[in-house]
Amino acid sequence: MNKLLFKHIDNSGLIVFRILFGALIFLESIGAIFTGWTRRTLVEPEFTFNFIGFDFLQAIQGEWMYAHFVIMGICGLFVMLGYKYRISMITFTLFWATTYLMQKSSYNNHYYFLMILSAIMVFLPANTYASIDVKQNPSIQSNSMPNWCRLVFILQLFILYTYASIAKMYPDWLDLTVPELLMKSKKHYVLVGNVLQQKFVHYLVAYGGILFDGLIIPLLLLKRTRKLAFFASIFFHLFNSFIFQVGIFPYLSLAFAVFFFEPKVIQKLFLKRKPLFSVEKIEIPSYATAFKTVFVLYFVAQIALPLRQHFIQDNVLWTEEGHRLSWRMMLRTKSATTSFTVVDKGTQTKIRVKLNDYLTKKQIRSVSSKPDVMWQFAQRLKSIYAKKGMDVEVHVNAYVSVNGRQIKQFIDPKVDLANEKWNPFKHHDWILPSNLDKNN
Repeated sequence: MNKLLFKHIDNSGLIVFRILFGALIFLESIGAIFTGWTRRTLVEPEFTFNFIGFDFLQAIQGEWMYAHFVIMGICGLFVMLGYKYRISMITFTLFWATTYLMQKSSYNNHYYFLMILSAIMVFLPANTYASIDVKQNPSIQSNSMPNWCRLVFILQLFILYTYASIAKMYPDWLDLTVPELLMKSKKHYVLVGNVLQQKFVHYLVAYGGILFDGLIIPLLLLKRTRKLAFFASIFFHLFNSFIFQVGIFPYLSLAFAVFFFEPKVIQKLFLKRKPLFSVEKIEIPSYATAFKTVFVLYFVAQIALPLRQHFIQDNVLWTEEGHRLSWRMMLRTKSATTSFTVVDKGTQTKIRVKLNDYLTKKQIRSVSSKPDVMWQFAQRLKSIYAKKGMDVEVHVNAYVSVNGRQIKQFIDPKVDLANEKWNPFKHHDWILPSNLDKNN
């Protein structure tokens, strides 16, 4: 294992990736401001639905978030230039983690991926060539890196894509129900809208997606199939970028190709003045045992987290329990009709809640079909009415349709959600049974 992790290899791929990564997180941060995402998601709402347990992040929600994203954009530029790399990368990681954890209305697996990727980048020697840091301190210049710096990306991508492929292997995807629904929502697209409604496109999305996700990493690792796999990646990720508009993720995915091609190819294309490293050496650091422990535990956690849904009662498509952090990407569509009723315990007066008085349109979509968000909103309502001197119950009447199925009652309307406890690792009985097959 020492040889696998600590053998030194050429670092051209990491240096180029740092530059591309810095440029992409700069565009992600500044783009969030200019597209209005920051305003809609983090400024306009009266509050955000943070990840449960991170309520303290509500304190910075609002106008401050513009400065928050500007700082992240500056960090992106510094990372790209290799200036104060470690500080810039730590700052971006903390700020992006804050952004991710403070809101769930715009939950995206890609945002989660960017958070853990940024944390990994903090520990990598990505500024040891073609950086301002090297110009200011030539002693840090290096043409090599430990093999784990490459291996960590390959393993992370393999886990991500493998779970994404496996998750698609369920009836609603295989019989084209979900691809058809996804493409139907794109019918208004100029020029390609009608093409996207064709059956062959649905087959391409359904089965091409399974094959691509399941095979792309092995094919990139094999020299004979590497170029073909890379060109397939270009088509796949540009298609996703145009059709699904998923931010920087498609381009970030393409940037990872630098870890699969031979260093001499990367050096020839991007770093022509950089000497290639070809010395056989293994440098085992003094903290090797601790490092190997953390390395293994991290990937055990990455493998285990997506499996937790199988230990929770009922179907994740219905309950959403175990959905997040599991690489379940664009796998289902939901429609819902949901209402909240507040009951004054003292007078038994019932008050029908007008969601528009408290929530944005995006938040209403989340609170209508996601049980944890419903629970959080119930706690919010309880707190609001407590300030008025009222002790209340909060009941939810929700009907949900999954993947075009007949709409069905989702939440037990008799349960007072305001006085229920939330357990992130257990099923909540107030979510009514789905009657979906567990493997569906």
